[in-house]
Amino acid sequence: MSQTPSLTNRAPALVRRSVRHSIKAEPLTCTIGAELSGVNLGDASRDEDLFAEIKELLLTHKVLFLRDQDITRAEHVAFAKRFGPLEDHPVAGSDPDHPGLVRIYKDLDSKPEHYENALHTDGTWRDNPSMGAVLRCVESPPVGGDTIWVNMVEAYRRLPEHIKIQIEGLRARHSIEATFGAVMPMETRHRLKAQYPDAEHPVVRTHPETDEKILFVNGFATHFVNYHTPQNVRFGQDYAPGASHLLNYLTSQAAIPEYQVRWRWQPNSVAIWDNRSTQHYAVQDYWPAVRKMERAGIVGDRPF
Repeated sequence: MSQTPSLTNRAPALVRRSVRHSIKAEPLTCTIGAELSGVNLGDASRDEDLFAEIKELLLTHKVLFLRDQDITRAEHVAFAKRFGPLEDHPVAGSDPDHPGLVRIYKDLDSKPEHYENALHTDGTWRDNPSMGAVLRCVESPPVGGDTIWVNMVEAYRRLPEHIKIQIEGLRARHSIEATFGAVMPMETRHRLKAQYPDAEHPVVRTHPETDEKILFVNGFATHFVNYHTPQNVRFGQDYAPGASHLLNYLTSQAAIPEYQVRWRWQPNSVAIWDNRSTQHYAVQDYWPAVRKMERAGIVGDRPF
């Protein structure tokens, strides 16, 4: 496996141009995110070499941004499928004409539990969380409604060494019942959990393509499953505060601005992100404006 270069070793103003194509990639922060220009995702959905260059840039920058992508829903889906099969969402559902394309439309008639305004990694309540996603803006507020992404490779890298030692080998439980299911009636919530039982993942996962170590806990993580050992717990009362304080500390790392990039949406803007190494947060500060997004999520692998 090849090691993807870290953005921390690059100047923020670095611009990378493709040899075979006219892609220009300009980093937006020192640690995460680059804006691409000189490329159309409709073309990339049909051009294997062009797609391969975009994927290489994604592994480097973790999230890519593009403006003025006037593409069809079919092109959107076709481009995302180049990464792998698309997944449905048990709560949001998919566009009936384009399976795997989820409409995230927020208007005055939307329910208040919008879900997105929390730092999270998509689908960690699945045994195989999402590999990534391609999100396109259909309609945006005149101001507000930004999205924030976080580099969880950097979050792990900068943990104190004694914390890295403490969490080595730890595993956490991730739940859809405790998040999306929380607003549902009990019977509906239980059916949701029966369909999607809690998943268990390593607290530090390894990226399958870059070998990077990633801090892999977020708002879907409810507790550690292997913390209660004689080494960690001298007396029973140590268990809850010790484990919960550590989990809260780890999940709070995603809130550090030095690990983040913030993107302002416009119609036909697109974000492509590696869900394995990032978290994101959709800022809900725009009511009563309307925000309409369409997302194609890609099936991922089992974390290790």
